[in-house]
Amino acid sequence: MLHVKSIPAFNDNYIWLIISEDNRCAVVDPGEASQVIDYLKANSLTLSCILITHHHWDHTNGIDDLVRYAPNAKVIGPDVHPIPQRSMAVGDGDQIDVFDHRFLVVGVEGHTDDHIAFVGDGKLFCGDALFSAGCGRLLGGTAEQSLNSLKKLASLPIETQVYCAHEYTAANVAFALTVEPENDALHLYREEVNRLRAQGKQTLPSTIEREKRINPFLRTQEPTVIQAVVGRTTADDELAVFRALRQWKDEF
Repeated sequence: MLHVKSIPAFNDNYIWLIISEDNRCAVVDPGEASQVIDYLKANSLTLSCILITHHHWDHTNGIDDLVRYAPNAKVIGPDVHPIPQRSMAVGDGDQIDVFDHRFLVVGVEGHTDDHIAFVGDGKLFCGDALFSAGCGRLLGGTAEQSLNSLKKLASLPIETQVYCAHEYTAANVAFALTVEPENDALHLYREEVNRLRAQGKQTLPSTIEREKRINPFLRTQEPTVIQAVVGRTTADDELAVFRALRQWKDEF
């Protein structure tokens, strides 16, 4: 069983550490390095690999310093855009070994045109493709790509834990409640999120099961969501609903 530890970075990023029972460590999307290195040293962990979901600087800026600290660490990421120190390029359908666990690489373009996610050991590391109660802005990919990517993720086992890269949950829930004000699961989740944030705690990981109940971007076929975008689109097909939601959220 793998243990996951979060390292906060910048204003709202999470760098995820995947830790094996024999003290090896993989780091996901290190936008910064110093606090990761401090944690590795303090806990006698060996950095084995660095997993990158996409090329944005807040997910890659710490790679150079981490590789200087651990020169044998592999840097694994997508091959569409340059990524510092990348030693292994992967794409949709590839499989990698993280210690003794097999992880599947899933192409989840939309937020960017190179976005991938890593799925293994009942865990999903999805960068900015999927957030709790939300999804990433379109910054290089298309609405169609993003919708298709989210449908892929929604098809994972419902107990899959969702480790996304930003603490956006409270703001996303506020938007989701604007879309579905009668969604009881959302009201309960808002109470939980507010309690956690008031205590200075993170709201992640989520689960696929929860996101299918509360995330409007995974609920584009639900009558309540379709009704909510009436007046924002002239069509009611799933892609039109998603586009209208995405534009609405961008303006929210």
